[in-house]
Amino acid sequence: MYDNLLSPVNAGSITLSNRTVMAPLTRSRAGQPGDVPTELNTEYYAQRAGAGLIVSEGTQVSRQGQGYAWTPGIYTDEQEAGWKKVTEAVHAKGGRIAAQLWHVGRISHPLLQADGADPVAPSAVIARNAKCFVVQPDGTTANVPTGKPRALTTPEIKDIVEQYRQAAARADRAGFDFIEIHSANGYLPHQFLSTNSNLRTDEYGGSIENRARFVLEVVDAAIAEMGADRVGVRLSPHFIAHDIADEEADASTLYLAKEFTRRGIAYLHIAEPDWVGGPELSDEFRRQIRANFNGLLIFCGGYTAAEADALIANKIGDAVAFGRPFLANPDLVERFRHGAGLNKPDQSTYYGGSGRGYTDYPTLKQAA
Repeated sequence: MYDNLLSPVNAGSITLSNRTVMAPLTRSRAGQPGDVPTELNTEYYAQRAGAGLIVSEGTQVSRQGQGYAWTPGIYTDEQEAGWKKVTEAVHAKGGRIAAQLWHVGRISHPLLQADGADPVAPSAVIARNAKCFVVQPDGTTANVPTGKPRALTTPEIKDIVEQYRQAAARADRAGFDFIEIHSANGYLPHQFLSTNSNLRTDEYGGSIENRARFVLEVVDAAIAEMGADRVGVRLSPHFIAHDIADEEADASTLYLAKEFTRRGIAYLHIAEPDWVGGPELSDEFRRQIRANFNGLLIFCGGYTAAEADALIANKIGDAVAFGRPFLANPDLVERFRHGAGLNKPDQSTYYGGSGRGYTDYPTLKQAA
């Protein structure tokens, strides 16, 4: 069943055992203090090693890049060591895993920043109706409106590119098979791309080429550390949450796809906007992305196994990522293979907490 979805495929120089990708899922369960991956996180990822590729939860490249409490980082020795245990456990079960490198930009708050600093962004434009998850001074948690950001200076942009480079080096040492540059969902790279959040007039603003410059500089820094065949990028054309309203989303996506092909990166991961109410991607646009990018092309957007299999059979994409189905079904690939039913995720346990709703979802064998 689902022979296309369950067939092997190459990503760069690495063979994936199937085309079922575990999408990045923020779970806010990093160890404290220090936002360090723990044994609980190790167990969670190892349980899901049957995926052709696991993409880790968003992992901030610096304290400045954090927008939600209790998300893991990859900028300290302790965090790197924690992730090394994760990758070793995934590899011991025959899996492959990518580190999703994350800087949230303006989707943050002074409570999450060192010394209560303001968040940073391409321009000093607040994200209306956007929230972040914080620990308040009294120790309680809350979803609060994002703080007003300040505009980055040109030297500071170069410093953030260096943060990504160092994070890529740490990911390599920690044993990740790939890194994925999170350039989607309204976070910092997407803020540079979008016409309504990037009002700059220097070399990082204005034309598509200028607005895409930051993303490409980050990709080039990652390639310098990992090699192009171990780098992926996630984009989300038509995404409308976090106050993103990009008037040139299609054009910038296709421009970047060509640039990624020129650089020879391993994969391009397209997050479709359906879940936040953005306009659905057309098959014509998907085919245009396919024509512009010659690496592994992954789509993610509420697909069923049958829909994913058809997408691959029709040569629109090469693999499909699943989020909530993997959250609740650690053996999702086996369930697809046998046409079995799926566990339903418990939304109340998505963010924060213990192993409940995290590592206790039963596999088919356990349920039997």
